[in-house]
Amino acid sequence: MRKSHIVVRSRGIFAGMLIGAIILSLLAACAPPVTVPEAGMGETPAAAPAAPTAGAPSQVKIGIVTFLSGPGSPFGIPSKNAADVIVEALNAGQAPAPYDQAGIGGVPIQLVYVDESGGPDKQVAEYRRLVLDEKVDLVLGYVSSASCLAVAPVAEELQKLTVFYTCATRRIFEEASYKYVFRTKGTDLVYNVGAARYLLKVKPDLQTIAGMNQNYAWGQDSWTAFRDTVLQLKPDVQVVSEQFPKLFAGEYSAEISALLVARPDAIHSSFWGSDLEAFLIQATPRRLFDQSIGVFIIGEAMLPSLGEDVPPGLIIGAEGTHGALAPDNELNRWFTRIYRERYDARPIHPAYHMALTLFGVKAAYEKAIAENGGKWPTQDQVIAAFEHLEFDSPSGVIQMALANGHQAIEPMAFGITGEFDPAAGEVKLTDRMVFPAECVNPPEGMKGEEWIAQGFPGAKCP
Repeated sequence: MRKSHIVVRSRGIFAGMLIGAIILSLLAACAPPVTVPEAGMGETPAAAPAAPTAGAPSQVKIGIVTFLSGPGSPFGIPSKNAADVIVEALNAGQAPAPYDQAGIGGVPIQLVYVDESGGPDKQVAEYRRLVLDEKVDLVLGYVSSASCLAVAPVAEELQKLTVFYTCATRRIFEEASYKYVFRTKGTDLVYNVGAARYLLKVKPDLQTIAGMNQNYAWGQDSWTAFRDTVLQLKPDVQVVSEQFPKLFAGEYSAEISALLVARPDAIHSSFWGSDLEAFLIQATPRRLFDQSIGVFIIGEAMLPSLGEDVPPGLIIGAEGTHGALAPDNELNRWFTRIYRERYDARPIHPAYHMALTLFGVKAAYEKAIAENGGKWPTQDQVIAAFEHLEFDSPSGVIQMALANGHQAIEPMAFGITGEFDPAAGEVKLTDRMVFPAECVNPPEGMKGEEWIAQGFPGAKCP
C-alpha cells in the first residue's frame, strides 16, 4: 500500500521539496535577528559589546559559502540555518561551556553569505571578492568537492584562512599541502570504508555489489573506496554494475533498470542534495530495494524530508556521528533544541558540519589568544593554534590529526531504516554501530588507495 502511495505522490513530493527549500529560505531570511539584504547574501547583526581582548578588532567577519538555491540547497539551507542560530547564541554568550564566552574572545561575529550555486569558476571569483572586497577575516564553506578543489589553491595564493565544512574529497590533502586551508570533518574515504565494514557486518554472506554515484570527484572516489574496501575484506565479492549519472541529473529510469537487471546484493550510493531524494523516490516504487540492500553513505539527510516514504532495510550514514546518528551530549542537546525552536525541524548532518566548524574556529582563535598572553592573535597564530587542535562539538570530540593538523578525523556511524515513528515524523534507525576514528582513517602520510590496498595497516577496529 505504501509503495503505490509513493508512485502517486512522487512528483508531488519532489515539488514539495523545492517549495520546502524556498519556504525555509524565506523563514531563514525573516527569522529575527538575521537579515538578508539581497538574494544569496546576508549578515548577522552585531552583538552587544563584550569585554574586548587587547588589540581586538571590532568584529570577526566570516564569509560563509553554501548552497542557498538550486539542487544543492537541501544541504545548504540547513547549514545556513545552523550558522545563523549558533552565531546568534555565541554573540549573546548563550552557548554552553566551553563556548560560553561571547563571540570569539569577546569580539562579535559577523557573517557574510555567498550562494555556492554556479560552479567552480564562479566560486573562485566569489572567493576573491570575499577576501579582497569584503575583507573577511576567514572563509568557511563549500559543500561541493569541485568547489573545494578549485578554491584551495586560491586560498594559498591570497593567504587567507579557509575552513572547509562539508566537502569531502580526499584529494584536497592527498594531492597537496596547504598552510591556510583546514577541514574540520572526515573525507569520502572514511565514509566508504565505514560503509563497507558495516555492510559486511550485517550481511556476511555478501556476493555481489553495484554502484550508483554522481559522475564527478565525490561520486567516483566514493565508489572506488567502497568497492576496493569490500574486495579487500571479502575478495570473492563480484561487481555487477557501475552507474555514474550526471550530477543533479534528477531522472534515473535507465540506471534503475540496469540495476534491476544486475540484481546485486547491495547498491552503494553517495548521492546528496536533490539527487538523493529523487533517486529514492524513483527507485522505491520499482521495488529496487526489495531485491537489493541500499547503502546510502549520507542518506541521513533525507529521513525528515521523505518521512514515511523511506523504505525499511536501507543502510544509512551521516558523514560521521551527526544528525540522527549524533551522540547524546550536552552540546548536541543544546544545538538540537535551539535549532528546533527556531525552525520547527531537527538539524540534519550538514547542519552539524556547520556547527562543529564554527566551534572549531572559535576554539582555535581562543586558544591562540591564550597562547598570545591574552592579546588578539595574528592569522599565523590562529593557524598554529588550529593545527592538531582537539575540540568538543555536538558530534563529539573532533581531532585535527592528519595533513599536519589541517585535516580532521572522526568516527563513522551507521544504522538501518526501520519503522516510521509518527511522533518524530521519520523512520527509526536500528542496528546502530559506530566505528572509531582509528578504524576508518589511514595513518598520517598514507594515501587512502594505498591504505586499502595494503589491508588497512594500523587500523584499530571493533
